[in-house]
Amino acid sequence: MSTDTVGCVVCDAIYSLRPELADQATQCARCGHRITYGKRATLAWLVSLSATNVALLAMVVFLPFLELHSGQFENAASVIDVVLGFSSGIMVPLALAVLAFILMLPLSRFLLLIYALGPIAVGRRNLPYAARALRGVFLLKPWAMAEIFMVGVAVALVKLADLATISIGPAFWIFAGVVILNAYQDTLMCRHTLWTALICNE
Repeated sequence: MSTDTVGCVVCDAIYSLRPELADQATQCARCGHRITYGKRATLAWLVSLSATNVALLAMVVFLPFLELHSGQFENAASVIDVVLGFSSGIMVPLALAVLAFILMLPLSRFLLLIYALGPIAVGRRNLPYAARALRGVFLLKPWAMAEIFMVGVAVALVKLADLATISIGPAFWIFAGVVILNAYQDTLMCRHTLWTALICNE
């Protein structure tokens, strides 16, 4: 009987799980941390959270992110305005990096996850190249840096507080929501459960 080797991310205990256990929630016998979530519950949550994050990121692009007031000067900037502010001269690589790391890579990761797991969540067969899409989801994880961008914005707000009056726009709070939802989504990303669900649905 084939088994999969799974490690607990909290205490590093190693277990050999049979593929059929991917449909059940399992916990580490040593520390109690949840190792697998069960296919149906995990997939439904992951696809729903990814679809929500895609919609929220679309709103972030066009809504005001920050508003600056200093004397007679007022300016409201969206995330795209920030990127376009570096779109000339030697700053073009920086603009492309900002666009990729805070918008395109997180968005690509959410869309790939929907493509790979969406059909399983609604009871249909896998789409072509679903395995490659799921592999891309895990490969892009270290490069999607939306939370790093929020830390940078927080530092900038502290430095600019003495120079101008800063108002936080709706895109700021929406982007913060994306970061929180993405962090929660990552806690549900059980590789054993997802790969077993994908392979068994071929």
